[in-house]
Amino acid sequence: MEFRITEVEKITVDVPFTETAERNMIRNNAGWSVSEILRVKTNVGLEGIGETMIFYTWAKVPDAALKEVIGKNPFDLLWRDDLGAGLQIAMWDLAGKYAGVPAYALVGNKVRDAAPIAWWCIDMPPEDWAIEAGMAVEQGYNTFKLKGRPWFDIVDQVGAVCEVVPESFLIDVDFNGHLLDADTAIPTCLELEKRYPNLDILETPIPQQDVAGNVRMRKELRSRIVHHFGSPNIVTAVKEGVCDGFVLCAGARRLISQAHTSAELDMPFWIQLVGTGITTTWANHLGAALSHATMPAITCMNLYTHQLITDPIVVKDGHAAVRETPGLGIELDEDAVAKYRVEPPVMKEPPKWIHVITYDSGMTVYYGDYVPMRADYLAGKLPASHRGVALKSWVDDGTEAFAAMHKRVQDAPVIEGGA
Repeated sequence: MEFRITEVEKITVDVPFTETAERNMIRNNAGWSVSEILRVKTNVGLEGIGETMIFYTWAKVPDAALKEVIGKNPFDLLWRDDLGAGLQIAMWDLAGKYAGVPAYALVGNKVRDAAPIAWWCIDMPPEDWAIEAGMAVEQGYNTFKLKGRPWFDIVDQVGAVCEVVPESFLIDVDFNGHLLDADTAIPTCLELEKRYPNLDILETPIPQQDVAGNVRMRKELRSRIVHHFGSPNIVTAVKEGVCDGFVLCAGARRLISQAHTSAELDMPFWIQLVGTGITTTWANHLGAALSHATMPAITCMNLYTHQLITDPIVVKDGHAAVRETPGLGIELDEDAVAKYRVEPPVMKEPPKWIHVITYDSGMTVYYGDYVPMRADYLAGKLPASHRGVALKSWVDDGTEAFAAMHKRVQDAPVIEGGA
């Protein structure tokens, strides 16, 4: 009997964030709680599962693909990145189950029994990062990846983390280019290095296309600098020496190709595929079979109150053991899927609020929305690095003061005080 797909079911779920994550993710990433679960059935009784975190994914699953795969052999679809995240993951699950091997065996020889994984945090006040760091230690992690943003004091933030983690606990800071240039970035990063010896990685501290600036940073800093693969192009990146490693975030064909290129260049990388326990398991299979996946993977699994699988992933000494049963080696927790199931489309609307940024100079800046606030920082309109800066969100409290300021910030930010 030929191996064929007979049916595809797509289920939308909204999995709650943990308490600390919830009050900070809502600022810009509230939609990250929403996933599509793909359940793919075949004529031989095997079922594959996959997941697409629809508001942050390398590719959504096109509606046309749900029909296109019917009648096809999953083995013919493994390298079809155009299927989108969840549907492609399900193909690898099915192929492994049919072949009777773990998914990693279809990628290559296993090079590690457990793959490294990091705890991930969005930008938060120092006290919330400390809470998250304590949870990370309790749950077996030994690397903490943080979002560095110029509306929080990064020195105080990292300091709060270091007060609650062991000295061996590694810290990675992702600035997403918010330090703007080497002249601004180097003093900030040198201060972090001086205060916190366990600072390990700086991800995209300045724009990746700034070749000269990144080369200079590598010369003057001890921390490793990591860039998303492909920017600048790989020839320039390696020839000029702009970074120490890569972030890989893509479909199976592209990601594995990038992984082999990195291996030939002897450059380490981490896998960045975001989702619950389903996506994390897929990332873990890739991490088990790709030699240079030595940096801890970023899946953001820690954000969620449930992994959606019956046998949850356990992190020990910063690693998650690869599953040895066929395919992904997981089963959906049907009760959890039913509990969190929602009808699409799902829109996550932020509350009515004002973002208030205060500086120790006495300046206060008010924004009505996160997007223009971030754009102004990236454009250099506000300080890229500043001690004593803090962000608080002023939620509508029914006062005349809120109503008046909310009206003022609709057209442009309001700046008061300071020099």
